[in-house]
Amino acid sequence: MKIDLPNTTVSKIQKTLVHIREEGGAVALGRVLTLVVSTALGREEEAIEAANQASREHPMRVVIVSKNEGDIASPGRLDAQIRVGSDAGASEVIVLRAYGETAADEESLVTGLLLPDAPVVAWWPEAAPEKPSASPLGRIAQRRITDAAAQKDPNAAIMALADSYAPGDTDFAWTRLTLWRNQLAAALDQPPFEPITAVEVSGASDSPSTVLLAAWLGLQLKVPVEVTTSPRATGSSGIHGVTLVRESGTIELERSLVDVATLSMPGQPTHDLSLPRRNLRDCLAEELRRLDPDVLFGDVVKHGVAKLRERIAG
Repeated sequence: MKIDLPNTTVSKIQKTLVHIREEGGAVALGRVLTLVVSTALGREEEAIEAANQASREHPMRVVIVSKNEGDIASPGRLDAQIRVGSDAGASEVIVLRAYGETAADEESLVTGLLLPDAPVVAWWPEAAPEKPSASPLGRIAQRRITDAAAQKDPNAAIMALADSYAPGDTDFAWTRLTLWRNQLAAALDQPPFEPITAVEVSGASDSPSTVLLAAWLGLQLKVPVEVTTSPRATGSSGIHGVTLVRESGTIELERSLVDVATLSMPGQPTHDLSLPRRNLRDCLAEELRRLDPDVLFGDVVKHGVAKLRERIAG
């Protein structure tokens, strides 16, 4: 069910939510968090779909704030839409389309719509603030999710996050590494247990996940990491492969197909492993499983990326 509220106010939206609840529709008692999503006007649906799917694992209230960044000087207006039932998964979705001066204060728009005593997660699916923790939405959120791959310069976005990081920040470029990190950790858990002497990570030149994987390996293995990149036009996007060198031989994990990677280890047959590219729903659902700061990501982005940047610059 979708309820449109043109030219409305936050107070009227609250009253409509109460009315829906009293009529026996959506209830907020089972919601575990409020997800606040900041998008551009007309770009809301992909984020709503991902949130609806993730809500089956994490029942929540979703507040979408969409605005036109270049329209702040025009007369202010707030249009809203409330989605419940089959149109909202296991959540209730409130879409706020803000125009003109009304869009200037995102924090005021959402404060009255937050669930009481529930954590707040802020998500920027596309353009993100320079310092998420200091932004209007970031200040009220315990967790802040960005996506460097969606920025104009993905690698520069990761480098900027290394400088602006605050506990609670995370990025989908890191979430997309979960399967890679699991496979590499499993390979290193097998004998012979020898130290790694060199590491090479390859990927597309516009892949921030390649940068984070190299930073993570350098930090965990305490060895220099070589990063090789190729233009996206000449190869697949994302990470291409990882090579770990040790005395007894080389471990290679390469993704030559979209969802399949090949693992080669000395003295063992070659294995084909499932290594799919993670979609938006999977990334969002994983990040919502934890509402405390991701300490490992903080170390990687603050220290690992910094070391990698120094190595590249040198």
